Amino acid sequence: MKPPGPARACGIALVLLSLLAVLQTTRAQKILPAPGGPCGDWQEWFLHFWSPEIKGLVCCPDTVQSEDLELPDPNRGQEKVVNRADSMQEATFQMELPKKAFITNFSMIIDGVTYPGNIKQKDAAQKQYSAAVARGESAGLVKATGRKMEQFQVSVSVAPAAKVTFELVYEELLKRRLGVYELLLKVQPQQLVKHLQMDIHIFEPQGISFLETESTFMTNELADALTVSQNRTKAHIRFKPTLSQQQKSAEQQDTVVDGDFIIRYDVNRTLSGGSIQIENGYFVHYFAPEGLSKIPKNVIFVIDTSGSMRGKKIQQTREALIKILEDLRPEDHFNLISFSSEASQWKPSLVPASTQNVEEAKKYANSIQARGGTNINDAMLLAVLLLDIATREEQLPSGSVSLLLLLTDGDPTVGETNPRKIQKNVQEAIGGQYSLFCLGFGFDVSYAFLEKLALDNGGLARRIYEDSDSALQLQDFYQEVANPLLTTVTFKYPGNAVEEVTQDNFPLFFKGSEMVVAGKLRAQSPDVLSATVSGQLPTENITFQMESQVAKQEEEFQKPKYIFHGFMERLWAYLTIHQLLERMVSASEADKQALETQALGLSLNYSFVTPLTSMVVTKPEGQEQSQVAEKPVENGHDVFRHRAKGHPLTQGAAGFASYAGVHDMPFRKSGPPGLSAPSHYRYPSYILGLDRHGLPGGIVGDHLDETMEETSPTAPPPAPIQAPTFILPLPGQSMDQLCVDIKSTPGPLLLLLSDPDQGLEVTGEYKMEKAQFSWIEVTFKNPQLQVHVSPEHVVVTRERRSSQYKWKETLFVVLPGLKMTMDKAGLLLLSSPDRVTIGLLSWDGPGQGLRLLLRDTDRFSSHVGGLLGRFYQGVAWGPPDATDDSKRTLWTRGFEFNATRKLKLDYQVGIPGTEISCWSMEL
Repeated sequence: MKPPGPARACGIALVLLSLLAVLQTTRAQKILPAPGGPCGDWQEWFLHFWSPEIKGLVCCPDTVQSEDLELPDPNRGQEKVVNRADSMQEATFQMELPKKAFITNFSMIIDGVTYPGNIKQKDAAQKQYSAAVARGESAGLVKATGRKMEQFQVSVSVAPAAKVTFELVYEELLKRRLGVYELLLKVQPQQLVKHLQMDIHIFEPQGISFLETESTFMTNELADALTVSQNRTKAHIRFKPTLSQQQKSAEQQDTVVDGDFIIRYDVNRTLSGGSIQIENGYFVHYFAPEGLSKIPKNVIFVIDTSGSMRGKKIQQTREALIKILEDLRPEDHFNLISFSSEASQWKPSLVPASTQNVEEAKKYANSIQARGGTNINDAMLLAVLLLDIATREEQLPSGSVSLLLLLTDGDPTVGETNPRKIQKNVQEAIGGQYSLFCLGFGFDVSYAFLEKLALDNGGLARRIYEDSDSALQLQDFYQEVANPLLTTVTFKYPGNAVEEVTQDNFPLFFKGSEMVVAGKLRAQSPDVLSATVSGQLPTENITFQMESQVAKQEEEFQKPKYIFHGFMERLWAYLTIHQLLERMVSASEADKQALETQALGLSLNYSFVTPLTSMVVTKPEGQEQSQVAEKPVENGHDVFRHRAKGHPLTQGAAGFASYAGVHDMPFRKSGPPGLSAPSHYRYPSYILGLDRHGLPGGIVGDHLDETMEETSPTAPPPAPIQAPTFILPLPGQSMDQLCVDIKSTPGPLLLLLSDPDQGLEVTGEYKMEKAQFSWIEVTFKNPQLQVHVSPEHVVVTRERRSSQYKWKETLFVVLPGLKMTMDKAGLLLLSSPDRVTIGLLSWDGPGQGLRLLLRDTDRFSSHVGGLLGRFYQGVAWGPPDATDDSKRTLWTRGFEFNATRKLKLDYQVGIPGTEISCWSMEL
């Protein structure tokens, strides 16, 4: 099987079907513009995501609108550059790709001459790599750029009038996580583009259960350029902004289109054996049954409390652990072990997750302190011993699943410190009975050590990045393993029908995940491929039987105009390589060589840049003669440490994805003085406006009246007008708005709004001593969504998936029946055509704190309630006070309030606010 064939460029077209093989193509003509040109030097910018599979992407030429744009051949993306200057220019090809992806091809075509990237065994490529380094040339082409992405970049000098075409292809297997497929697209044209268009087409024969989009660059002006249409099995997402919509302002030629565009969705599922797709002699089997009951679990949390965890790390660990404990179910059993120089347990044995035990555990978790060294060996052996005793004495529920969760931020320093001995001790102690999951907090821990420790014991490892959302990362990881549904899952196929099947047995299946098995069909395989999937429930075994018609499936996948056929073969190869690399981590030295040989052979045969291969990129004579692209490996301390916040949205949709393209093509001037290259202004300046409150003027003159015996004190300046706690617009009222302040509460937790007909509830925690909310939370029932805001950040939780955002971070999310937006001023709006609009704001002006905004309040139902909801039912005003017409009385639901006409600061318009006259009252 050879790598995908050549392709011409086309507009952004993305179709998600059922397997996932995505080819992304970006084409741009970079033309040095005339001075003052409206589009800079980008005339066209198109991104393509294609796939021949279901849950994949396929090119749709009919969606391309530009008449002068060539339509794509199946498998390669192109970036074309034309140097219009009269001097040598340097063109830089730059693209971000997912960490799990494998680069499969890169080449440069300069004036008709192709300079290919040759994929070789790493040792063979190392000679050229070392020679380039010795000459002082920057040979490395790929580096990590964050939690999920890597960056590919290469530069080449371009002669006047010369044309250069860059081509890059990479492929990725995307996974279902926490119940969703997620596709992350980088949209970074860098400046205004005359023709910019992106089309995403989704086709799911099983039916699309939900679809949502999210963007970090979308504005109200750009929102009109985004359209989403959907029926039961198909969806179409189009983004096609005009030049004016892309502009930051009429005066600025910079673009606002710069960031992430994310698509999340899932399909309708039943309690079945999944689905099998067959194409060109290969099959892929997806398994994620719905409707299974959760298996009780026994979990021991092993928490590092050594001195290196001091400060924010231990604080975030406490916060996450408390949230995780709250998620335990009554049928679960648990215990806590904290370790530094020594290991100590919270309880002598595992205990049920009763309300009382969970509350006691939360107090214990809140009290842990960081000090001492790091004794991982003793802590892990103690945890295993507790599970062994509980199992032997039959203290645990029958059929339950036992898990160990280790969190550490450093290498062992006390007790047994030899990593290999610790791995051996733990593996022997566990003996295949329990699954171990390891979390490495930060970059001072050897990730390779934790990865092997986990893989040796049926689990996996994950890095927790030191950031403001570290606690959320911990909680999200726990959610992935919190709900086991099946144990000992085995896939079986007739021996006369298939061969070279990928991993077909799995210790655990968790809610929200998906198992994927691929293999070859034998030459004389039956007309019907049957499959049996078996697993264990707490009290019984369960078996799923299914069949797939080979000829029918083959025909089904030949009909559409896919980018390339044979994608299932490449998916099989990709999956096999990843699993071989994973097995190498825990294999003996004798077995490791055989596994490496097999993985290397597949990598070279299918042209994948993996940890075992490198791609040598050649250049024209007279320039750097070669550069080497290698797959970065997350291997302990030598990881690119980038602290930028990533999305929890993690590895995205199931299936096989291949992408080709680029997002940034700046020219850097290398010619003689006087010839300027285009500039990119990526960091606009901001001017901070300050309100100045002047003091009263003093006495002006050369001297004072000598007869004055004393001086009258200067009057103090008037207190600044404060923003009220709430501003409530009352529908159908002629009394303007209510300005409400809280002066006393029955307790810190307040039910602000509740409308069961709208499926809406708003709660908050109000601190009287600070006269402000510590948090406000908005909960929707349909779609199931929770928005939790604090003065520091915004946390959005949907179906156990949580994402954290900073205030004033551009956000645009379209959910079924709900839109969520946040602008640069920090106003977060939750709106729907038939619902009340809820606004949230972290107010920095006078009377600072969290603020709630309400719009479209006439949409509240007759059942609305809560501290604020009562003002939207049966409000009646009394006549003005006989002696002071600025005072009136208000009645609602049997309560009487005194209202006074006052000047307040309206926070709804943002900083610095405007003065308004409203009826002020206190609760």
